[in-house]
Parts: sequence; structure tokens; C-alpha cells
Amino acid sequence: MLQEIILAGFGGQGVMSMGQLLAYAGMFEDKHVSWIPSYGPEMRGGTANCAVTLSDSSISSPVISEPNTLIVLNRPSLDKFEKNLQPGGLLLMNSSLIDVSPQRQDIQVVRIPSDDLANEKFGNTRVANMIILGAYLELTQALSLESVEKALKKVLPEYRHSLIPLNRNALELGVSMVK
Repeated sequence: MLQEIILAGFGGQGVMSMGQLLAYAGMFEDKHVSWIPSYGPEMRGGTANCAVTLSDSSISSPVISEPNTLIVLNRPSLDKFEKNLQPGGLLLMNSSLIDVSPQRQDIQVVRIPSDDLANEKFGNTRVANMIILGAYLELTQALSLESVEKALKKVLPEYRHSLIPLNRNALELGVSMVK
């Protein structure tokens, strides 16, 4: 198994948190992992992306130029990274904020209105990233939901652990969106 994932959006959407969750969950499942963040100069609202590699064997380079999975949470991220996705790759996109269709016809596209769902189901758009992450987990079977929930305890500061059930519910909603 080799998953090379680019996650992208704007600052404040939880892109880095998603990447960290995948990396920790991969470690919990004894996978080889890498996580490389990339930030724009702004604290919130600027560009943010990270590259995550999950593998059953050693990772020769953490740099990902042609991911097999792309998760984009806003339109500028789609515009920037769509061309790099491998043919046949998986594109998960937040259709609440992306009002265009991808240009490519040689990829699998899954549209999840994650901001709208987060607001409608939980009254909190801050878990939109967890919805789309749940969809990724179900579609790829790369990691278990349990490992990601365990990773939440590492990624979230202890004073935020009360939010773990909310995040778990958002992950499960994402899973149900693509079943």
C-alpha cells in the first residue's frame, strides 16, 4: 500500500490537522509515514497544504510531485494542484466552497459539501475537514477510523479533548457520504 496525498485549503480549515492525523494514525498502524507542511505567509486565510505519505514499505523521499490522492477544501487549491494528480487518482473536493468542476477526465472525483454538512449537522464548520477525511478513509481503506480517533488525542491539545466525540461524529458522517 502506498498513499501519496496532498491536502490543501486556506489557513484555518484544518489542513495541517488532517495531515497530522493521517501521519499519527499511520504510525499507530505500523506504517511508514511522512508529513511535510507548507504555509502561506498569512496566519489565517492564507494558503496551506501538506504532503502525507503512508506506506507499507520504506519511503525513499517525502516529496510528493504526483499524488495519487488530492484533498482540496477551496477553489484556489483545486486550481493549483489538480494538474499534479496521477491519472486514475482520487480527488476529494469540498463542493461547498468549490463551484467549478475539475478540468481532468482521467481522475476519480468525489464531491463532498463538507462545509454545508458541518454547519447543518453540527452547527460548526470547523469539523468540515473531518467529514472529508472520513470520506477519504472509507474510499481508500488506507487507515482505520479507530486509528484516526486515537490520533485526535495526539493532535488536539488536552483541553480540546472534549471535542473528540464531535470529530468522531464528523468522520462517521464522511464515511456514510461515500458508502
